[in-house]
Amino acid sequence: MTDSRKDRYERNKLAKRLRRQVGEAIADFGLIEAGDRVMVCLSGGKDSYGMLEILLALKEKAPVDFELVAVNLDQKQPGFPERVLPQYLEARGVPFRIVEQDTYSVVKRLVPEGKTMCSLCSRLRRGVLYRVAGELGATKIALGHHRDDVLATFFLNLFHAGTLQAMPAKLVSDDGRQVVIRPLVYVAENDLAAFAEQKAFPIIPCTLCGSQQNLQRKVVGRMLQEWARTEPGRIQSILRALTDVRPSHLLDRKLFDFAGLRAGVNNTEEPVRVVGFTELGQPLFAE
Repeated sequence: MTDSRKDRYERNKLAKRLRRQVGEAIADFGLIEAGDRVMVCLSGGKDSYGMLEILLALKEKAPVDFELVAVNLDQKQPGFPERVLPQYLEARGVPFRIVEQDTYSVVKRLVPEGKTMCSLCSRLRRGVLYRVAGELGATKIALGHHRDDVLATFFLNLFHAGTLQAMPAKLVSDDGRQVVIRPLVYVAENDLAAFAEQKAFPIIPCTLCGSQQNLQRKVVGRMLQEWARTEPGRIQSILRALTDVRPSHLLDRKLFDFAGLRAGVNNTEEPVRVVGFTELGQPLFAE
């Protein structure tokens, strides 16, 4: 096999793996249904570019019809290349909207120098995107968080917040009006980086979160990268653990009736079926 054929084989292999993983997430969590209009949030980073491309490929062969519309929030960061995303989306034939709102100045004004900007920036962006989703008649809002984001959030909550909580694949906004989905929850960041390089996406760096090097999320990210390098299979095992929760072997009295346990009684644990989450991370249980 020549180098060019080998390269082509590896590119196809990666693309197939990404489509399979996103397809599995869609099926496992009911992320996209017939008739959905999915608003794909496109930041200009590798993850959101990859998500859009994978969803476009799946849309061509999906057994159900759904629409995709790309939305970018131009936060008025200095030097932001305004024509990059419109030109890319026009070339790909993707319907889109560019929303201009100066959240950058708000974040810089309200967050003291050296403090984490991500929380406020995220809240401001979320509010704008929810509004735009309503204007577009979108039934789902797709975000580009990947497997490593999910695991990093899990460990940040474990280490610093004292909660067992990660990023859900699907959630309902607190006002009950929007459904947010994360189609990349099974996808590794390294694969998205390789995919972005293959596709030569016109990446636009973020000058807010991208400029903060000492964030705890980045510290945890480096920990995960080291495990991936030195402990093969550990990352996959942790992700699998998040899909196989045993409430009777934890300490959460809201999820299991420890006080009601009695000897000589059938104490078989009833499976807890969580059908979704609210924006604040509260589980929605099946009735």
